[in-house]
Amino acid sequence: MKLQIGTRIPPKIGAQGLESTAAWAASVGLDTLDVPRLNSEVKQILDAAGLGIGSVDAHGTGALLSRDDARREAAAVSVKQQMTEMAANGGKVMFMCLVPEDHTTPRSESFALFKDSFPDVIRHAEQQGIYVAIEGWPGPAPHYPTIGCTPEMWRAMFEAIPSKHFGLNYDPSHMVRLGIDHLRALSEFGERVNHVHGKDTEILTDELYECGVLEATFGAKYGFSEGSWRYTIPGHGAVEWSKVAVRLDRLGYQGAIGIELEDHRFWGTIEKEQEGVIKAKEHLALYFK
Repeated sequence: MKLQIGTRIPPKIGAQGLESTAAWAASVGLDTLDVPRLNSEVKQILDAAGLGIGSVDAHGTGALLSRDDARREAAAVSVKQQMTEMAANGGKVMFMCLVPEDHTTPRSESFALFKDSFPDVIRHAEQQGIYVAIEGWPGPAPHYPTIGCTPEMWRAMFEAIPSKHFGLNYDPSHMVRLGIDHLRALSEFGERVNHVHGKDTEILTDELYECGVLEATFGAKYGFSEGSWRYTIPGHGAVEWSKVAVRLDRLGYQGAIGIELEDHRFWGTIEKEQEGVIKAKEHLALYFK
């Protein structure tokens, strides 16, 4: 199964500038970059490096779940403008994480606001040929307010908006930490996968004994962790990438896999970030190249 493997841009690598980042990505055999924005300048840089566009970040999405009608309407206008710009420059996948501005907002209330604001946004996505991919990160502790991070929410959201232009960023690392079967999720929701993140999670059994699934009271022992789990590069955690590849192949998924580097062992310097991205790419290439 051959798919394009790319990466989100880690901070130290990104600080070198997009031209340098793109040149490095191409030199280590990556196919795509997930970019924060897409305009003509970004497109020219990616084209010059021979790289494709993975996903493009949406901005200001928290206000789409605001209790204030005017803020929701303004946010919808902004997101639609972003879609129009990225479509004009060849972008297809818009990445967004639906975390409400007010983190204390119950998910059920955010879902009601979502049903109000999103149908119009997705109609515009259809017109522009854009596919929205929502991220399954549950949001910051202690409220975990993100909508679209569990099967019960996906089912309700996809029933509310049946369009394939509204779908998932399949990131199994979040499911592993939440105790959700990441392979079963592909069986039920695979037709709605619009983008994939290459990230993994290790379950820390000793820490799970210490604090259960709650946040560690006195701070996590590792970076990119809350206690009983830690995010890792692919191959260093519990995700069964060989089986993910088989299921994505059966589904006919043709998009990219963007490495999302969140692993304390490959962090802090540009050399560590580069090492982490390369190791992640090498592991994913065992199954997707």
